[in-house]
Order: sequence, then C-alpha cells, then structure tokens
Amino acid sequence: MGKWGIPGGVVEVGETVEEAIIREVKEETGCECTPIKRLAIFDSIRKDDDERVHWHYILFEFLCQYVSGEPIASDDASEARWVKLNELDSVDIMDSTRLFIEKTTSEEQLLG
Repeated sequence: MGKWGIPGGVVEVGETVEEAIIREVKEETGCECTPIKRLAIFDSIRKDDDERVHWHYILFEFLCQYVSGEPIASDDASEARWVKLNELDSVDIMDSTRLFIEKTTSEEQLLG
C-alpha cells in the first residue's frame, strides 16, 4: 500500500499463466503486452506463530514485450506510468522489487 509495483494478480481457473499476464497487465494498466520469457518463480508463504500456513502464493515473473496502450491506473492504484530504468530511484518501491528489477535488467542486458 502506498508504494509503486509491477502488475500482477491471480490466475483464473482454466487460464494459462501467459493468458493471466496479458489480462492482468491490461486490467491494471490499460496496456497490451506479450509475455516473452519466464524470468523467475518465487514462493511467498505466510505462517502464523504456530507455523500454520495462512496463505501460499506462487509468483511467476515474466519479461514482456510492450504492444500498445497508454498506462492508466485501475481501481487498485492511484496512478500508472512508465518509469525509465535509470529513473527507478524516483519512485517509492519495495526494496525487493527494486533489487529484482535491477538484477533482471542486468542479467538480460537491458540497461545498455
């Protein structure tokens, strides 16, 4: 809450991960994209003090190709916009998100 992030959401029953990415990006930003490469998979597990699992999310991170559209905030965000990689410090994002973006762009040689 109150921080910038990258689009994401739930995979609906019968939907492929790639279909979910296309739908979620369109719903959250108004932009069309094409997933081109899976970058990473993470588990996010929340347990209580008794080690009972409250929720378990599996996060799939994809590199996507922009197709069309201008970023428009949906109902779960106050603003949507493009941020250049060299201007990433100008937005308030979680440290883990910033590190993931920097690591990915370096590995994919996207900073050049």
